[in-house]
Amino acid sequence: MTGAARFRTFLDWSVERFGRPLHRVALDAGSQCPNRDGTKGFGGCVYCDVEGSGTGAMRRGDELALQLERGLARIARRHNAGPAVAYFQSYSNTYVQPERLDLVLATVEPHLGRGVAAVSVATRPDTLPEGALDVLERWNRRVPVWVELGLECADDARLIEINRLHTVSDFVDAVARTQRRGLLTVGHAILGLPGDGREGARRTADTLAQCGVDGVKVHQLMVLRRSILSHWWREGRVELLELDEYVDWLADFVERLAPHQALHRLHADARAEDLLAPSWTPHANQVRARLERELARRGTRQGTLARG
Repeated sequence: MTGAARFRTFLDWSVERFGRPLHRVALDAGSQCPNRDGTKGFGGCVYCDVEGSGTGAMRRGDELALQLERGLARIARRHNAGPAVAYFQSYSNTYVQPERLDLVLATVEPHLGRGVAAVSVATRPDTLPEGALDVLERWNRRVPVWVELGLECADDARLIEINRLHTVSDFVDAVARTQRRGLLTVGHAILGLPGDGREGARRTADTLAQCGVDGVKVHQLMVLRRSILSHWWREGRVELLELDEYVDWLADFVERLAPHQALHRLHADARAEDLLAPSWTPHANQVRARLERELARRGTRQGTLARG
């Protein structure tokens, strides 16, 4: 955290580590998930749409190298153009053979030192075998690599209900194994999942702090059009957080994180044609400002209520 800031942002962290802000280029490598292909289940996580919470670019025929080139070109046109993070976002990117993962990561090679400053690989904690970690560790010697692991909530019963079909202990173990390889870790959380509640949000923050992830992404529950959750919502089975309520819960969450953990994301948005609810989709700066004000009102900051 810098100056009087009450929480540590991704911008702060990236400037400290890389000397400049980083910009993400979201990539779709055509991966899959074990709770979609029948290995564990079908349909995917209830909140996840058919694109695996990603771009859907591969399905549309956009090859990976082209996705990256277009993303880097978009960044280069910005007034504050800086280095990029090649973010392998869609589905579970280590749910492939190690040789396939190595081939996917090789897409960034022509751009190392010329646009791409880091690599981020999103996956599930139960699809992270040692062979995948071998590949990631090897690439980490050439370019900083971090692994984004979905926890979403720290309650095994809720993880079954929302069809994630892994456990909290799977997540904790995956974080430990990843960090032993010298890789950074980013944990994902969703506030407002069915049955989780405000205490659940606090418990998830406690878990992320205690297992020591380097960064955290947190966002509100959203109902996407092509998701299982959309049916629950239409049936009246889902209550969503309003913006003020979300910021209140988010303050609880941030107070319980460790001070060093960088907040890579504070809320999520979606394309208007994909989003059914909630109706509010504020700019990231609005959520950041509201959170800062709420923590100031409380007289707290990130880490105030962290355990241990």
